[in-house]
Amino acid sequence: MLGIDPNQLSGRDNYKFLSGSIIPRPVAFVTTLSPKGVVNAAPFSFFNIVASEPPLISISVQRDGELQKDTAAYALERGQFVVHISTETHIEEINKTASRREREESELDLTSLHTTESVRVEVPGIKEAPIRMECVIEKALELGGTAEQGPTCDLLIGRVVYYHIEESLYDNGRIDPFGLKPVARLAGNDYSKLGSVFELIRPK
Repeated sequence: MLGIDPNQLSGRDNYKFLSGSIIPRPVAFVTTLSPKGVVNAAPFSFFNIVASEPPLISISVQRDGELQKDTAAYALERGQFVVHISTETHIEEINKTASRREREESELDLTSLHTTESVRVEVPGIKEAPIRMECVIEKALELGGTAEQGPTCDLLIGRVVYYHIEESLYDNGRIDPFGLKPVARLAGNDYSKLGSVFELIRPK
């Protein structure tokens, strides 16, 4: 067994070990709204469920040095964001939004995706997404870094205040995973589709 001290590694090397080991990871496609009303959109694979009562989900947004990314900055300024589940159908369009753009330039301009109004938040959602969740900030944490360096990421915990679910995916309170066709992130440029599924009864 190979033993490695993470403190002896660069941030990039730690990223490679973590992103290559903790797989597959669901990909959240997140929209936020700038103070000037420009829709920001970006994918994040540091994403998961926090709790179900109330419904809470988390997005970890890594910083560029000490600078917050637009997603974190806009979500915190407005206290809202919308999360969409990335699927096979739209992953190539979603991937286009990962490119760097100037602030107040919408990444959606690079895609064929369309916005749609939300019900409980001001931030628009993406019309083509089969599942989207309107969220308000429950809690935000600045994490990582050192006293000299400052935080290296923003952990956003959002409370889901409204679900939008394509009717064909909904069956008696459950989601059809094969109909959803979710996409998961592996390491580097690799992604995965939903593969074989098996049942395992949880012990009492």
